[in-house]
Amino acid sequence: MKPTKKILIISYYWPPAGGPGVQRWLKFVKYLPDFNIEPHVYIPENPTYPLVDEKLLSEVSDKAIIIKKPIFEPYGLASVFSKNKTKKISSGIIPNQKKQSFIEKAMLWIRGNVFIPDARVFWVKPSVKFLKKYLQEHQIDTIITTGPPHSLHLIGLQLKKELNITWLADFRDPWTTIGYHKQLKLSSWAANKHKMLEKEVMNTCDQLLVTSPTTKVEFEAITSKPIEVITNGYDVEKVIKKPLDEKFTLAHIGSFLSARNPRILWKALKELAKENPEFKKQFQLKLIGAVSAEVLQAIKEFKLEKYVNHLGYLPHDEAIIEQRSSQVLLLIEIDSEETKCIIPGKLFEYMVSERPIIAIGPENADFAQIIKETNTGTFFKYDELEALKAQILTYFEQYQQNNLKVYPVGLQQYSRKSLTEKLAKLLITNH
Repeated sequence: MKPTKKILIISYYWPPAGGPGVQRWLKFVKYLPDFNIEPHVYIPENPTYPLVDEKLLSEVSDKAIIIKKPIFEPYGLASVFSKNKTKKISSGIIPNQKKQSFIEKAMLWIRGNVFIPDARVFWVKPSVKFLKKYLQEHQIDTIITTGPPHSLHLIGLQLKKELNITWLADFRDPWTTIGYHKQLKLSSWAANKHKMLEKEVMNTCDQLLVTSPTTKVEFEAITSKPIEVITNGYDVEKVIKKPLDEKFTLAHIGSFLSARNPRILWKALKELAKENPEFKKQFQLKLIGAVSAEVLQAIKEFKLEKYVNHLGYLPHDEAIIEQRSSQVLLLIEIDSEETKCIIPGKLFEYMVSERPIIAIGPENADFAQIIKETNTGTFFKYDELEALKAQILTYFEQYQQNNLKVYPVGLQQYSRKSLTEKLAKLLITNH
């Protein structure tokens, strides 16, 4: 059957990139052909990925047409000074202001003030030149740009100005209001330039896609263009079943950034270990992924280091096995107004793992509502120490009785296939 529609997706993150940024469009591309849409995916040929997961290459749909073009990235030059620091900063692990070295400060200043909107800006011109021809030759009239990096939206902006096409701009994260934006040491000129580009992108595209209701509200103040919320989701994965951990494991999967350091949790765990000899004997803190020095320091400060099992970064499939064998899953978000809109991609994989979630985040966080509606765990604000302790203890008692499980409801709406169907309808109506 001939596809009814061809689309071009412009993305920086693509397998073998690891981490959460790659999952969204990898999965959309997997299911779009089921809705009679042929995806063409434009990606860099020689990217600098902070995380690599070769196993994800096997998940790329054989119905997708992948186009690669070289990219020049100054991260290559920066890593001459410090490969490790460059990798950390490009993956979002920004050290606490007081602990930043001169090189880190300089790199952040350059990242924010010289490369606007980001270090992938050099890919814009050559991409526009190549894609103009490609779109015309392949008779594609719909493009999607996904950011961050938000430079990719500038490719969409230019193509929209030069060709008669429909353009959807997908924001996996906000642009100027994301937490780390303030840490880029922006001059007032650079800050205005970011805002101006953000506004131009939002008012030139035909349709905006966002991942949370709060981001939708925020963007509605900038543009009158239609905005659709399509969250991230879970995929039906065949996972090797491993028995549940014998210890009472609280597991955190993914990058544990400096600003996400939940002192309330460390305090609760320290007190429980002191007050309850059985808890002290059975408890383990399982960390999977990059963990910032500040978080490790805080764990030490609360004398919890002897309970830690740090497995480091694992490929996605292995991380899922570890996740599903954990007793309780931790979801931590920064306590700030800007992070209310963040719905971590791992939430949806947590939700189908049948393990209870303990989530800590800002008041009125979008993900708190999802956890509540799906009955997949409990959410706490950063000042609810006693309630948090009580909940951990309840889960511990259920674990002791071999009765620790959750009974989720309404998860189907968050399956990758359901979400792709929503996207497909949008693509057909925007045609």
